[in-house]
Amino acid sequence: MDNESTARLAVLIDADNAQPSIAVNLLAEVAQYGTAHVKRAYGDWTGTSLKGWKEQLLTQSIQPMQQFAYSTGKNATDAALVIDAMDLLYTDRFDGFCIVSSDSDFTRLAARIRESGLTVYGFGERKTPKPFVSACDKFIYTENLVSTQKTPAETEQPLQQGQANGASVLPASDAGLASLLREVVAAASNDDGWAHLAAVGSIARKRQPDFDPRSYGHAKLMSLIEATGLFNLAKRDPGGGNPPVVYVRDRSRAS
Repeated sequence: MDNESTARLAVLIDADNAQPSIAVNLLAEVAQYGTAHVKRAYGDWTGTSLKGWKEQLLTQSIQPMQQFAYSTGKNATDAALVIDAMDLLYTDRFDGFCIVSSDSDFTRLAARIRESGLTVYGFGERKTPKPFVSACDKFIYTENLVSTQKTPAETEQPLQQGQANGASVLPASDAGLASLLREVVAAASNDDGWAHLAAVGSIARKRQPDFDPRSYGHAKLMSLIEATGLFNLAKRDPGGGNPPVVYVRDRSRAS
């Protein structure tokens, strides 16, 4: 997609495997990636198990898609969602799909949509099987979709050029996170070791679709990187009236 803000998206919700409490924040998150031209929730609406979703259908303008359970042990809801997704894909009217479920049954669907050159955003709980997470371009854990106010520690403070970071506030500087960040900073860096912060975030998400600063208690990537205590950050003026940009460098490379 050339422009995420104008991307046409289809939001398909597996209501059997998603909590209604996430609906408002889910759609707010989707709005960051484009416009939801289709919003559908799949399940058996004749029963009581989806009672919590019914209010959200009205207030969030989500279309309920009725799917009866034809036999025990068969997930008709999943099949209906997949069929509709393929029908929408073949219309060539969409730039991306948002699949909301913690079910690995949608792994092949996500891969098939990406094969057609469209972007797939997955949404699910942390228990979501890794194959589905990896099949998406970006995967957002629904536990992160909560309304929070930034604490003073979370508020990004202006940086002077070459300013070093404060001490680490991450317990033992999570080894997996530290390794990932160091690898992507190295991949995005120029000859002197400095990497554009935006490029760092982009490469991190490509390598690990579920990478999200919110999973580590930080609203933004910059504050997460600062908290590790492993990197220097510098804010630079690109000139031409453009806004300042932030660069990152591994402290082990600092002269």
